[in-house]
Parts: sequence; structure tokens; C-alpha cells
Amino acid sequence: MIADTFKNKVVIVTGGANGIGRCIADEFRNQGAIVYVIDKQKGEDFVGDISNKEVLEAFASEVLSKHNKVDVIVNNALPLMKGIDECSYEEFQYALSVGVTAPFYLVKLFMPHLAEGASIINISSSRDRMSQPQTESYTAAKGGIAALTHALAVSLSGRARVNSISPGWIDTAYTVYEGPDATQQPAGRVGNPMDIAHMVLFLCSDKTSFITGENICIDGGMTKQMIYHGDHGWRLGK
Repeated sequence: MIADTFKNKVVIVTGGANGIGRCIADEFRNQGAIVYVIDKQKGEDFVGDISNKEVLEAFASEVLSKHNKVDVIVNNALPLMKGIDECSYEEFQYALSVGVTAPFYLVKLFMPHLAEGASIINISSSRDRMSQPQTESYTAAKGGIAALTHALAVSLSGRARVNSISPGWIDTAYTVYEGPDATQQPAGRVGNPMDIAHMVLFLCSDKTSFITGENICIDGGMTKQMIYHGDHGWRLGK
């Protein structure tokens, strides 16, 4: 990526205080962008729970009081992960509010102010197509935002490109794994936040002006790997 590609671009990142979101925000800053983060964690960023409609409206108002346009929106905030055994109705609704409703409403709030060539990136998950037991709230939210992506891409045709990224195993502490944790993955390693941030910036650049409505899975190839008990050394343990 050419330095200063995003110089003076206005970028929104939800859940940008830690992990993947922070890495994305930092990479945009490194490219000269003006980045606004909203997160529940107390700090220098806008603090608030994006499941709350009034919080989203206050955040949008603050950004728009300083700028008359928005170039990039990255919907990254993590929804709650609980399974059907323990997840209450209210917790499931909360997961969907954070993972689907908030991204929709944030785009709606900024829609009249989207700059020419604007880009929206939704962070989904490889769990939008595969599951572990007891992950229903998170998986449903990630499946929802993946579908929301192509709907928004069509509705915002000519105004913004909308794409989603589905990370697989991303270690936000940049731990380097050895042994089966690494070798089980076709890419030979566990991912880190830079793997996602690089794709976010690429999709927001003019190099991808013909890509919209797409989901790109960044998971080291895990979702492409067929696994059968007893095949190529794979064993199911109980």
C-alpha cells in the first residue's frame, strides 16, 4: 500500500480499542487517515455501547460536527458469544443488536454524508458458514452481517462499495503457535490482526473499485479443508 493512500480520509471503526479493531484503526492512521473509534472500553476514544440507539446517534453527531463527509466505515465490534443451553432471549437480542442492528443503523446515520468512493467493511467470521457447539448468538450475528453486506452493496450502488471479511483463528496477542495448532491449517500458521487489517485497507483502496457485495474469508484455508475420521491422520477424539 502506498504511504498516505488514505491521507485526510475520515474513517469510522467500531470496537477499535483492542484486537483486530485497534490494528485496523492504527493502520489507517499510519496511512494519514482521520480515525474515529467507538468502543465500550474507557479511554481516549468515544465510549459507548453500540447496542444503544442513542449512543450511535451521539457518536455520529460528534463525527459530523467536525466533518461533512465519511470515507470509510468498518463495523468490527464483537457480539456476545453464548450457546442455546445458556443464552437468554435478552442476551441473544443483545448479540444481534451489536452484530447486525448497530452496523445497519450506523451506515444509515452516515449515509447522507458518504464521500465519493466511500467503502464500508463489515467484519464477519468464518463462523458465518461453520460452527462449534454452543455458539449460537455469535454465529447468528456473524451470519447476519455477512448477509447484510450484499444487501447494503445493492442498496448503496453508486454511493459506496460494501464488502465483508470473515476471519478464522486470529490471535490478537500475535502469539506464534507451533505443532498441531499451526500445522492443521493449510497456511501453516495461526493468523494475526495484520492479516485482517491489510485486507481492510486493500478493499478500501481504489485498487478494488470493481469489488462490492463480496465476502472474503481469511482463515488460513481451514474452511476449505475436508476432514474425515481416519483420513490423512485426522482422528476424532471423544
